[in-house]
Amino acid sequence: MKTEIIRKLGEIECAHNIKILFACESGSRGWQFPSPDSDYDVRFIYKRPLDDYLSVSDSPDHLDFPINNELDINGWDIRKVLKLIRKSNTTPFEWLQSPIIYMEHDHFKEDLWKLCQQYFYRKTNVNHYLGIALGALETGTNAGEIKIKSFFMCSDHYFQQNGA
Repeated sequence: MKTEIIRKLGEIECAHNIKILFACESGSRGWQFPSPDSDYDVRFIYKRPLDDYLSVSDSPDHLDFPINNELDINGWDIRKVLKLIRKSNTTPFEWLQSPIIYMEHDHFKEDLWKLCQQYFYRKTNVNHYLGIALGALETGTNAGEIKIKSFFMCSDHYFQQNGA
C-alpha cells in the first residue's frame, strides 16, 4: 500500500502544482493499533510556488480528497502549519511524531521539529487531550469502558471538521 500512497501523492503534486514537504500516517495505523477495517489516514504538508504566496489573492490553505480505495488523504499548506505551530496546536506535533513517513523533503521533519520546540505549550496540549477525553465520555461508553481508539478517532474527526 505504501507504493500506492506514494504514487497518489505524486499525482496530487502534479495536479495541484504543489511540492509535498512531508507526508505521514495520522490515524490508527500511525498510532500503531489499526483495526482490520482501518483505512490509511495520510496527512501531508505542502508548499505552493512562490508567486502564490506573493499574490494578493488568497490560495486555499488545505487540500481535501474524498476517501477512495481505503485512502483518506488531505494536506495543509506550510503557511497554515506554521500558524498552527505558533498557537501550539497539537496536530502538527502529532504528525511529526508519526512512525510511518511516506515522503520527506530534505530534512524537513527534523527542521520543523526543532522549530516546534520553541512553540510547544504544555497547557494547550493537555487541554486538547482533556477535551477529547471528556467528549468521549459524553458520547457514551461500551459496558462502562471506552476504547482508546475512540479518543484518537474523536481527535482526528475534530480536526478534519475544524481544519485546525
